[in-house]
Order: sequence, then C-alpha cells, then structure tokens
Amino acid sequence: MSDETIGASFRDPSGFVFRRGGRTYRQVNACYAEDYELLRSSGLYEQLVSERLLIPHEEVDEAPSEATEHYKTLHPEELGFVSYPYEWSFSQLKDAALLTLRIQSVALAAGMTLKDASAYNVQFQRGRPVFIDTLSFTRYRDGAPWVAYRQYCQHFLAPLALMALRDVRLLQLSRVHLDGVPLDLATTLLPGRAWLRPGLFMHVRLHAGFQKRHAAARPGEPPRVRELSKQALSNLLESLRRTTDGLTWEASGTEWSDYYEGDSYEQASLEEKQRLVAEHLKEVRPQRVWDVGANTGLYSRLAATTGADVVAFDVDPACVDRSYRELRANGEENLLPLLLDVTNPSPAIGWANAERLPIARRGRPDLVLALALVHHIAIGGNVPLPNVAAWLASLADGLIIEFVPKSDAKVETLLATREDVFPHYTREGFEAAFATCFDILARDEIEGSERTLYRMRRRASG
Repeated sequence: MSDETIGASFRDPSGFVFRRGGRTYRQVNACYAEDYELLRSSGLYEQLVSERLLIPHEEVDEAPSEATEHYKTLHPEELGFVSYPYEWSFSQLKDAALLTLRIQSVALAAGMTLKDASAYNVQFQRGRPVFIDTLSFTRYRDGAPWVAYRQYCQHFLAPLALMALRDVRLLQLSRVHLDGVPLDLATTLLPGRAWLRPGLFMHVRLHAGFQKRHAAARPGEPPRVRELSKQALSNLLESLRRTTDGLTWEASGTEWSDYYEGDSYEQASLEEKQRLVAEHLKEVRPQRVWDVGANTGLYSRLAATTGADVVAFDVDPACVDRSYRELRANGEENLLPLLLDVTNPSPAIGWANAERLPIARRGRPDLVLALALVHHIAIGGNVPLPNVAAWLASLADGLIIEFVPKSDAKVETLLATREDVFPHYTREGFEAAFATCFDILARDEIEGSERTLYRMRRRASG
C-alpha cells in the first residue's frame, strides 16, 4: 500500500505527516528524539491534552514505506475537516492566537518552548481550536529569545489588528502571504490610532523597524540578539496576550448577516422551510454535511441536531463570526463555520500548489445543503446553471437545494442595478440544468413563498 505524504509538512526537519489506508500518521525523525522524550517525560504532553489544547496521539508500530531517520510513528486523532486561517472569522483567528500563547506559557513552565507559532498549527475540532503540531516543542534554554515571536506577530497579531482597526476583509492577505502578513505592510495599512495602543506600537511598528534594520545589515555581520530572561519572556507573552485580547470586531452591519430577520420569509414560511429541510435530512441521514451559503447557520444547526458533522460555509465575515460565537456560547461540537466565496473558493497554493489544498480535496460530504444560494451564483456571479449543477455534483452525492425565482425580493435586489440577461433562470431551466447531473427525488413548494425546495441525488454518470 503506497503512502501519501502530506504536502504541508515537508518543511519540518523534525518529522512529517503521511496517510496510509485512510489514516493519518506523523513520523518523528531521529533528530527530534530528545525533544520528543522531554515532551513526554516533563508531563507537558499530558497537561496540554488534558486541557484540550493539543491533539492527542498514540504511538504505533507503523513506518512510511520509504522511511529514513525514523524514530517513532504517531497516530494523532483524526481531524473532521482541515481549514486554513484565511477561511476563519475574526473570533476564530483570535481564539487560535490566544491558544498559541497559552500553550507557549504552559510549555515554558515545563522547561520547553514553541519553536514556531504558525497559524497553520491550529485546527478547529469539536467546536474549539486545538494545536496539531506535536513536533513544535523544543527544550527551553536560559536567556534564549522566543524564536516564534516574529511568526506570532505575522500570523496572528498583524492580521487581527488589520481586521479590527481597518477592514475585516484584510484577512485575505494571509491567503497571499503564507508566512503571515509582513509587519512593514501591516504598519503601512494600519490607521494612525493603532499606535496609541502600546502593544501594537511595540509588537508591530517597532518590530517592523527592527526587521528592516536586520535586513539591511552588512553581509557576514552577525545579528544582534539580546538575551531574554525567563521572566522577561513571560512578560513578553503577557504583553502579547493583552494586546491580542484587546482587539475586537463587532460582527454586524453587512448585507446578509441579518438575512433571517429581514424580508426573506414570513415567519410561517420560514417554519415550513425548516420542517421540510428537517424531513429531508431525516430521510437522507447523512454523517457529513457541507452547508454552502450557510449565512448564520440556521440550517447548519438543523443538520447538526441529526448527529451529522457539519461544515458551514459563507462569504459574509459577519455571518461566519456570528455563527462561531453562537457555537462557542452553546458548546456545539459538530459544527464548523468557515469563510468561503463559492465563486472564488480557496485554491491549491504554496509550494508546487500542494501545501494548502482546495476545498474539494479536503474531504467529501454525504450531503450538500444549498439553500437560498443558486441565485447568488447564477445571477450575482454570472455562472450558468449547468455549471452550478456540475460543481455541486462534484462535491457530494446528496443535495438539498432551493430555487428562488426572479419574482422573489432577494432576486429583485440582485437585478435592481443590472440588466436581466438570464433568460434560462426559471424553474424549468433550473430543473433541466440539474437533471443532467442529478435525479430529482422530491420537490416541495414552500408554503407562503414562491420558492421551491428539492432533494436530489447525483446520477452515477453525473
């Protein structure tokens, strides 16, 4: 059986991640043996796992088919869905940042430290962030600076500051800059009021200046690295924590964040739609659901109550953040809200376009929910209905989808400032387009509206 090496792990000299038989493994290289044994013997691993800060693993008798430098193989708890920082909401990125600082503080007390602070070391599992890179820990040495400081500021602090103080959409800079937002760029983009905050002034602006001076050093000139006592390092971590925690963003005021509170449905129609969706979910009984165009997660939660693991995608940062805050407040464990523009989804990027995978290569759900979505893609995005059908068929076998006609208030809003060049956007045109990929199993008129709800199954040849 051939192994699949995970593209995102090749940079780490301490080990790498591979898959075999549908299971995920991490090889620990011999060069990391001393640090790995300290992680276990110090009690740090047990403490982090018990506090649900670090993904648990078991040591197994497995090795890659072409193993070199092999010391141990770990089988970590399998992740439900792999997401990336540029797909997170403000609150998700902030929680991931505070998790990283908490782990560094706990590690320092145990005589270890994080050698990197990449946001990609964090995933969301059971409704909360968890650190997944077991090989990021190394022995702390007296006087040593925190080598992950720059990375923390670029991966977490700078994008959070830009989102909170300039524009939440600047999160997408992390999609372009995979090693975090450059601090000189963040300094240029942040408003003047940012520097009234001592933490941002020190960790972003002064830090950017230090980086610039270091880059301008003469070739061969050794970098000037100041020793940092353990107490000074603890003070640095506390300063970063206060600065990070002090950044806030109110998830409101966007076009769709109050979608269910506006004129989309009368209350009776909304309740009827929920009843119909619940009936179809009961009929399908999916284990994995992707809700594409989830808004604040009303129907995502309906799917989650059936026991399914649900990933809820939406393009609106306010919707995603509201959904995540609700999840956190209620302790929901089988729902993951993420930011996604279906007309421009996360691509394959990084080295050889293999470090960060597109959505379709990160799993396959049993069912896709596409409610109040098609008009945004077909009319708002100018994507022909056959293309929409083919894309949804590529994601899953099962589909619950809603057709919203041109006479609906939401579609009228889309057409208010543009010419109607969509003659095939009719219910008949919709059904004909989707019939090329799907069998229509059920068709329900949503009482009190002109909308239609469908349950479909992908054709074997679709």
